[in-house]
Amino acid sequence: MPKTKFKPVLHLFFFFFIWVSVPCFSRPVITYPPQTSLLFSSDAVSILSFKSKADLDNKLLYALNERFDYCQWRGVKCAQGRVVRYILQNAALRGVFPANSLSKLDQLRVLSLRNNSLSGPIPDLSSLYNLKSLFLGHNNFSGTFPPSILLLHRITSLDLSYNELTGPIPANLTDLERLNVLRLEWNRFDGPVPALNQSFLLIFNVSGNNLTGKIPVTPTLSKFNTTAFSLNPDLCGEIINKACASRAPFFGSPSASGPLGQSAEAQSGGGGGVMVLSPPSSPKKSHRRTGVVLGFTIGIALILFSVLLALAVVKKQRVDSKGTKPTTIASPEVTKSNAGNSRNHIGEPPERKTMMPEIQRLKKSGNLVFVGGEVEGYSLEQLMRASAELLGRGTMATTYKAVVDRQLILTVKRLDAGRTAVTGGEAFEQHMEAVGGLVHPNLVPLRAYFQAKGERLVIYDYQPNGSVFNLVHGSRSTRAKPLHWTSCLKIAEDVAQGLAYIHQASRLVHGNLKSTNVLLGTDFEACLTDYCLAVLADSSSTEDPDSLAYKAPEIRKSNRKLTPKSDVYAFGVFLLELLTGKHPSQHLVLVPHDLLEWVRTIREDDVGEYRWLGMLTEVASVCSLTSPEQRPAMWQALKMIQEIKESAMMEDRASFGHS
Repeated sequence: MPKTKFKPVLHLFFFFFIWVSVPCFSRPVITYPPQTSLLFSSDAVSILSFKSKADLDNKLLYALNERFDYCQWRGVKCAQGRVVRYILQNAALRGVFPANSLSKLDQLRVLSLRNNSLSGPIPDLSSLYNLKSLFLGHNNFSGTFPPSILLLHRITSLDLSYNELTGPIPANLTDLERLNVLRLEWNRFDGPVPALNQSFLLIFNVSGNNLTGKIPVTPTLSKFNTTAFSLNPDLCGEIINKACASRAPFFGSPSASGPLGQSAEAQSGGGGGVMVLSPPSSPKKSHRRTGVVLGFTIGIALILFSVLLALAVVKKQRVDSKGTKPTTIASPEVTKSNAGNSRNHIGEPPERKTMMPEIQRLKKSGNLVFVGGEVEGYSLEQLMRASAELLGRGTMATTYKAVVDRQLILTVKRLDAGRTAVTGGEAFEQHMEAVGGLVHPNLVPLRAYFQAKGERLVIYDYQPNGSVFNLVHGSRSTRAKPLHWTSCLKIAEDVAQGLAYIHQASRLVHGNLKSTNVLLGTDFEACLTDYCLAVLADSSSTEDPDSLAYKAPEIRKSNRKLTPKSDVYAFGVFLLELLTGKHPSQHLVLVPHDLLEWVRTIREDDVGEYRWLGMLTEVASVCSLTSPEQRPAMWQALKMIQEIKESAMMEDRASFGHS
């Protein structure tokens, strides 16, 4: 009896143990994935894969402790947890760009690895179908033009400059219809220039390659001057004013023997259309003929060299004995000559013009003064010998592009002696030292200055991408429509950064802000030039009509001293110029509400973009108020623009998350 009573209890205990233990054993397999899969997203893995091969010196200190830590890594910008911008400019990277790394960031919009030491081929990037900007310039990439780039149909900016890329530039580069920036200079590309026809292409450069043949005359390529094609000796055509001569054999007439040994009769179509080939010459005759040609060529070369050397010696003696002065850059004859030869290649000795007259006199009476701790990289004599190209004339200065020793490119401003005579020599030096101490990413660097006997020069870094004036209004014809509002926002922020820095870091003011004095830097950032020079000039002299519209009312009416608030007024006018594409002389005087309606009628923005357009127009309106007391300080205007930018980015992230 006790035995039978105990058996059901055992059964009940056994089933209870099974019911409890089975879920416990199976739970880890079903519920919890490995912890690493929670931490490492595919974007983080892609970036770490890139770092493993491209950062051999471990300059990027990436650590992953939380799931979205990679969004805080250097150079990474995310939207909704996905990488949309990866910018590692000047990051001292050394290594290769590994395949199947960054190419997996399928939401990437901007990729910049500019100015590093990356080498090897550029990998397949065709999977980056959302990419809009690709900057790989100033590296050591090799191989041919990456064919995968031709599949990135959303791309607008492409920079492969200053690498070791070879082979032809693909003809179907024309398929990238949205391109507005194309920089391929200083590689080793060969073959012809493609017949580019992208109507939005604003910045283009293929200089310093091995390109050959006639440059196609398309409306797009015709917009660019000779500097975009320079240092390609075998290029020719109408765009660079260089005739494409037919290449005849050096010895013998072209009709004597055609290609592949064809006779004159065969070339002219005689003999009933039958091609008659001349019999091949024997090896002995061929070698004898080669020896004769080689000897004759060397003899001719030696004779020519001797004649040229003798002529050079005679010419030098005449110059020394007669004391002939070199041609000045400001003389009418030279200006006319420069204008006629503005499309010649840089640094061709026969066409080179000296910067200023009487080098010896200037060396004795003045020195080239380098500012802001700048290392003396060239002498006054080298600057005087530099080849020069006239860039423009203003009421205060004439601007030249100078190439020193065929390598260093500078911008030289020759100040008008009459207008700046009111400022004494010592005051000029003190002022230039103060200006030279201003260093900011949105200021074109001032490198040196010079003054002697009424001659004053100011030397800046050369900016190759032109001015905002050309960007907004076009170099040859008026643009079809104003810039996109995001481009206006970016340029406005850059300019506001530069002005706010000048006002806060010194007691100086720009004094001459206008679209021609805002240049585009190497990374297409907006940079101020001619800053703080206006105070050197006589304000009572004739004013430039183009500059007058930027002047604050209190300056125009009473010739009062320039102030930070007058810079703010000019900034408001400049911002309205960006938004409308209209020169300030064409701006209407309207109340804020009507001003916004006028801006909207000129532009063709989507209704969804009216909000941001209205906010930017409001900034322009408040900055250009008649009363200087009612205008904001420059740092306040900058803060307004940055708040607009932040709001737009937040809304973009939100819409990106719902798309």
